[in-house]
Amino acid sequence: MILVDTSAWIEWLIGSATGEQLADRLPEQADWLVPTMVQLELAKWLTREVGEDKADQVIAFTQVCQVVELDTAIALGAAEACRDHRLATADAIIFATARARGAALLTCDGHFEGLPGVTLIEKVRN
Repeated sequence: MILVDTSAWIEWLIGSATGEQLADRLPEQADWLVPTMVQLELAKWLTREVGEDKADQVIAFTQVCQVVELDTAIALGAAEACRDHRLATADAIIFATARARGAALLTCDGHFEGLPGVTLIEKVRN
């Protein structure tokens, strides 16, 4: 099971050099864990950057994956991650979701660097 962070989704969707590196690490759709927080961030970014039709297509893709809603256990894990790792709320929810489900976290976001269970793919600078 792999949780793909919003930063990795975006790199993959825009087809960047970093996204190309990520492509080989992306799981089969059945093994793709998608927190509702990632759906929110994707919908917000996609609507702003490429329009509502593309946002609808990507969200439809996420709904075929394993969607994980924010529950009390994840919320409390996120609060702990905020405190222990100084993560912003959204990042803490994503991290806590991966931990709660025993999933690896695939990201391009340096805020996650060095955290357990995280694979950080640094952005390729052009």
